[in-house]
Amino acid sequence: MSVTKRTATNVLLDTALKNFYGAVEEMRLDDNLIAILGNSERKLEVSVPVEMDDGSIQVFKGYRVQHSSAIGPSKGGIRFHPDVDADECEALAMLMTWKCSLAGIPYGGGKGGISCDPLTLSMKEKERMSRAYAARIAPIVGTWQDVPAPDVNTGGQEMVWFMDTISKLHGRVEPGIFTGKPISYWGSKGRTAATGYGVATCGLELLKAVGKDPKGVKVSVQGFGNVGSYTALTMANAGAKVVAISDVTGTYHSAKGIDIKKAFEHIESHPKKLLEGFSCDGCEKIEEIFSVDADLFFPCALEGAVNEKTAGKVKAKWIVEGANGPVTPEGDAILDQKGVIVVPDFLANSGGVIGSYFEWAQNLAGYFWTEEEYNERLMHIMKGNFKLVWDYAQSKKIKMRRAAFMAAIQRVADVVKLRGVFL
Repeated sequence: MSVTKRTATNVLLDTALKNFYGAVEEMRLDDNLIAILGNSERKLEVSVPVEMDDGSIQVFKGYRVQHSSAIGPSKGGIRFHPDVDADECEALAMLMTWKCSLAGIPYGGGKGGISCDPLTLSMKEKERMSRAYAARIAPIVGTWQDVPAPDVNTGGQEMVWFMDTISKLHGRVEPGIFTGKPISYWGSKGRTAATGYGVATCGLELLKAVGKDPKGVKVSVQGFGNVGSYTALTMANAGAKVVAISDVTGTYHSAKGIDIKKAFEHIESHPKKLLEGFSCDGCEKIEEIFSVDADLFFPCALEGAVNEKTAGKVKAKWIVEGANGPVTPEGDAILDQKGVIVVPDFLANSGGVIGSYFEWAQNLAGYFWTEEEYNERLMHIMKGNFKLVWDYAQSKKIKMRRAAFMAAIQRVADVVKLRGVFL
């Protein structure tokens, strides 16, 4: 039997499928397992009617994809963004399967979102949209079924609306269905910074592996949302010089190094949490971040940022992917020719889902940890996972991305084989 390979016009899904098929071919994985893991278990599309502040009704498209539940409940974020569609959600759900597997936590992969521009919505419109979406996906999510979390343009407030809506539908409190909640309402201390902290931990472990002291390293960070901001802060606290940060308003560069705490204060005071108007000693606003003179680059914005048009501009020797799928296969090939080491997304940014697992476990137990306990456990897992992939890549003489895929896919494949196919 030979497996018919799936193809996709969506760049992110095409990237996810190419990485998957490339890894399983090298692994010589059984064709039956390839056929199962190359497809998602469930894809849901819903209409989300929202009463706007002017009294009109606008209907948005919503999605939830569950790629795999072989190891445990599906896990993955919900994003509010104009580009959200079924293919994007499927690609990210598949990546979440490998991310959870590699992290060694008992989850499969899921992803969802609403196609909208949240910047044009009032707070009340966002609440009505969030609650309508939660009601639409309620039949397929649950503590032991599918556990969503925050993603692009969503956070603790949206998770509270989701949880509250489904709790009211069920007639009981359901804290374990959603993670990324505020500390004051079933949230977990340490969760907000977990993804960025994990990304930076991988960056620091990479520097250790190549024999570099963080204090002599220049860093650039694309994206200054939750992931990028805490990545930059952690690297700065470790002694690295952050010379460039960026968001949708532009790239802010200073050869002297940027005061990241000042940048945090700026976005906290900005009505839309943006870097717009930010200034610092030696700061200049430049067109793009790729050509900045930096040793270590963290792409923490949206997917596909480092591609065939931008990869050649990158001056960094090392890249740690903070976003999901920020480097395309074409960009990867260019970086490989340049000798750039890339730490893949589902290893580097798994701090978020590991943190979600911690929150979920605490919700199930009704017992909460200190932030110190949380961070200690997170760092222990992140360091162990980095070493696993680094050592595997070195022993097989393959890139870290391929090593991570192979290790992650094998664990899921073993469980699928163990459980068998339910007819």
